[in-house]
Amino acid sequence: MFWVLFLLPAWVVAGLACTRLCLAALRAAAVDTNAVGHGHALTLYEAAFLSGGPRRVADLTLVSMARQRRLLLAHTGWATVVDPCGRDDMERSVIGAIGPAGQSRIAPVRATAATAEAVRGLADRLVGAGLAVPDDARGIAAGVRRVRLAAVVVCALGAAALAVPLPTDEPRLLIALWFALPLALTLGCLAITRMEVHPYSRWASPAGQRLISALTRQAEDTADDRTYLTSVAVRGVHAVGEPDLRAAFAHREEYAEEYGERRV
Repeated sequence: MFWVLFLLPAWVVAGLACTRLCLAALRAAAVDTNAVGHGHALTLYEAAFLSGGPRRVADLTLVSMARQRRLLLAHTGWATVVDPCGRDDMERSVIGAIGPAGQSRIAPVRATAATAEAVRGLADRLVGAGLAVPDDARGIAAGVRRVRLAAVVVCALGAAALAVPLPTDEPRLLIALWFALPLALTLGCLAITRMEVHPYSRWASPAGQRLISALTRQAEDTADDRTYLTSVAVRGVHAVGEPDLRAAFAHREEYAEEYGERRV
């Protein structure tokens, strides 16, 4: 019965992971979407937040100002203010994050602008409209990753249990069936989650995801600067086409790795 020592942690890991995923799904389902207006049209800032959170909003603002030649994003990873007059709260937050010197590395500017009052206000409005997931309801994507990891752990523990020398009167098939139960729990939980709440989003509620899809389809029917910025809002800086801009944000990623900045 030595294999039971492997079975118990397998059940614990699977049970905890599935429980946390179910709780996250329940909190996300509790988001009130009744207040969402059917005629609500997302702004680019709203689409950026729902697609990638506060840092995506900062990225969109940086790219938008750079395309208007009011901000210079050098391929070396530095941002320089050209026009110090921001046209909205987001732009003023970016300019303030750059500082009075008028020049700064992109990574700290992005991090500071993402925590500005303008972004927090935007988040509160989206949550109030039922388009964004509240802070305490986020975690379905992380929960899915934990359940997937739990499934791998169950398989590893099962393999370890079967590798241990067993008495001749203990059939290995029966032991494998015992480990198949927590594995079935994790796989079933993943299947139900995929059918009910896929795609998994950390920021947008189901209503918000539908509006993002509608905005993307609408942008595909046109070919202007707003379409370009819509792609940046939804897909992030990977949608940036200019080589210099891509190089500038590549330096941002290198800075983030060097100083341990968590990517979003």
